[in-house]
Amino acid sequence: MGRWRPPRQRGSAYITPAGAQCMVDELRQLWKVERPEVTNVVHEAAKNGDRSENGDYIYGKRRLREIDSRVRFLSKRLEEVTIVDRTPEDQEKIFFGAYVTLEDEDGKETTYQIVGPDEFDVKNGKLSMDSPLAKQLLGKRLDDEIDVKTPEGIRSYYIATVEYNRN
Repeated sequence: MGRWRPPRQRGSAYITPAGAQCMVDELRQLWKVERPEVTNVVHEAAKNGDRSENGDYIYGKRRLREIDSRVRFLSKRLEEVTIVDRTPEDQEKIFFGAYVTLEDEDGKETTYQIVGPDEFDVKNGKLSMDSPLAKQLLGKRLDDEIDVKTPEGIRSYYIATVEYNRN
């Protein structure tokens, strides 16, 4: 079997200002701090002679490839994403960047921010706009109900709050 894999579907090209800043910070950290350090380690390890059994050299070169790959990805991705930094006029309707509080049938509330696929982190309440739940939420209004298919069955949620400017 070959190594060919079908291309992954690209995520939406939207990002919040905070998400873009995190990507810029990561790019700066990799390029200005980590890469020079690893390059120096590889340079020193190369002076030691036999490179075939030199762990610092082998692992340093591997780490350089990882850093370069990530730098390429971040550079390309930052060029193609659109930073969404304005709030919509109708703030009772759910759009990208909204903080949405959902209430389930038991009265338990959960708050998510709808963000781009590059910055999602469900544990921290950041829900990718490409996820099934976010797709159901986008376009809905305050006080609407949605039904979500879960492994346990269909669950109903009530949209309790929609906010855009949260500090």
